[in-house]
Amino acid sequence: SPTFLKIILERNSSNECSCVCNECFTNNVFPQISYFSSCACLGDRRKYPTFFRVIPNDDYQVKAMAQLLVRYDWRWVGVVRGDHEYGHFALQGLLRELKGTGVCVAYQEMIPLLYNQQRALEIIEVMRSSTARVVVVFSAEGEMTPFLKDYMAQNITGIQWVASEAWVTASLFTTSEYFPYLGGTIGFGIRQGQIPGLRDYLQTVNPRSTLMPTCSGQEILLEQHSAYMNTSSPRVAYNVYKAVYAIAHSLHNLLHCQAGAGPFHNRSCAHSTNVHPWQLQHYLQELSFYISGEEVNFDLKGDSIPYYDIINWQRGSGGNMEFINVGLFDGAKDSGKELVIQEEKIVWAGHQSKASCSHCVFNHIRCQLLTFCRLVVSVCSASCAPGSRKAVRRGEPLCCFDCVPCDSGKISNQTDSIDCTECPEDYWSNADGTMCIPKVVEFLSHDAMGIALTVIAVVGACLTVSILAVFLHHRTTPIVRVNNSELSFFILLSLTLCFLCALMFIGEPTSWSCMLRHTAFSITFSLCISCILSKTLVVLAAFTAARPGNNIMKWLGPKQQRVIIFSCTLVQVLICAAWLIAAPPYPPKISRTNALRSFWSAVWAPNWPSGAFWDTSASWPVCASSWLFWPGNCQATLMRPNSSPSAC
Repeated sequence: SPTFLKIILERNSSNECSCVCNECFTNNVFPQISYFSSCACLGDRRKYPTFFRVIPNDDYQVKAMAQLLVRYDWRWVGVVRGDHEYGHFALQGLLRELKGTGVCVAYQEMIPLLYNQQRALEIIEVMRSSTARVVVVFSAEGEMTPFLKDYMAQNITGIQWVASEAWVTASLFTTSEYFPYLGGTIGFGIRQGQIPGLRDYLQTVNPRSTLMPTCSGQEILLEQHSAYMNTSSPRVAYNVYKAVYAIAHSLHNLLHCQAGAGPFHNRSCAHSTNVHPWQLQHYLQELSFYISGEEVNFDLKGDSIPYYDIINWQRGSGGNMEFINVGLFDGAKDSGKELVIQEEKIVWAGHQSKASCSHCVFNHIRCQLLTFCRLVVSVCSASCAPGSRKAVRRGEPLCCFDCVPCDSGKISNQTDSIDCTECPEDYWSNADGTMCIPKVVEFLSHDAMGIALTVIAVVGACLTVSILAVFLHHRTTPIVRVNNSELSFFILLSLTLCFLCALMFIGEPTSWSCMLRHTAFSITFSLCISCILSKTLVVLAAFTAARPGNNIMKWLGPKQQRVIIFSCTLVQVLICAAWLIAAPPYPPKISRTNALRSFWSAVWAPNWPSGAFWDTSASWPVCASSWLFWPGNCQATLMRPNSSPSAC
């Protein structure tokens, strides 16, 4: 009698069956190897400590699917699953893998375990109305058959199906009626393999069997076109082949254990005539061998190294559907390098080939050619072009957003930027908001405004100089002498300098020009106002000196007038010197908002950093107050010349 029990589940054994069977034999520690139960739930070693499988765990399948969605920039996808643990755990795994990838799930629908057409039509309507053009399906072949019949009856096309391994190689869907609706489907299937000698065995097997209908004995298997004779690329059968060899290698290692070098207590080996199931399980856990060039071993969860073929549904020469290998998911490779796809072989939904776009593998032009190469576009919102940023819509997934242009002074130079980057201090954003360019230094130059200012200053200086020349020419006449020719010359000279100071405001400001332009103007203007003040005092004293016993004129002689002019001007010079030492002006960098502000920034802003500039001009109102007396004095001098004692 056998001393241990080994169970290999058949194709019709579902994930639920694996769970039930394993729970039945867990107490007796009977190892179980499955070739078709892929549910991630079976990887729980606390509940299923004796479970092994040669089919990949669905955790790897959802990882591969997530990489596929990211690779082709399918950011908005729908998910349809069956009402069982396989579909439930696959969906949870996919949502976990999609976190942080930028891919969002538009909807999650479940096909009832007991098929309900009303519910199926509701799911189909969701698929029709959704903007998601890519649908991932975790379901079995039996559930998909009636669902796809109803789907085709609604005449919906343009959906890119992403199939799980449970139905991606189902021969039931290979007839020509499915192609207009399922052509271009891509998915992950159990890896093909070669089983040496299987075809020869099938060709020589005796057809007479009590389990089969009676044969005539004249049938020739070589001439029969049966699916059972297609041994060129078995998938499920290859998993069975691996499972059987896993048991064989484990038994081989167990029976060839060297005494004193065993893995059990006191380095003992298992007895060949009394092998316990837990002893065989130990050898299964430590197993590692190669078959058809593929490594087979089990990790701590009982899972084998994951391999998937990437299958694409294409029209064959006879009009039926063919399953074409277009790539591989190799779990033995480093993270991020597992997915290898021959993109030029793929036919997408809509039956469009990508052969003309194979150059998209070059990353530096992938984005520019994405529209031509990725013939299926599935996004909630179109990508934001450089120069804008994504603004997530309230209450909607992250994949649904609006594109907002970057503010002035900020840029984004990538597609789908989350935020705009502020330009450095000396740079500004261009019109498109895609790059920072050096700020344009704006100042009062020799443009229309500069020329106008120059003309006014030169004309004013020339007029003042011409008047000065007239005064010099008639300096000996009574009218010039009575107006105090010396003060008049000072006034005209200082006015000329004031006009010419305006020319220093034209051109790019520098530290020296900032210090010179305002100090020069304030000193020359103070000199002018001081002269006017002194002259006003003299005129005022002249009118009051006519009274008997008034000696005020002796205090306003030529020397006293010069002292007044010198003192007032010296005060302004001292204030300017203190300003330049304490808070010298500098040309500030002010962001450009409009032309007017640019002008004022260039002309006046260099002197605004501190209040010291206002101190330099504090004496101007005091001096200018003397002008209140000037109009009357001028009138007295010009209109009533005989009233002036100097004219007498």
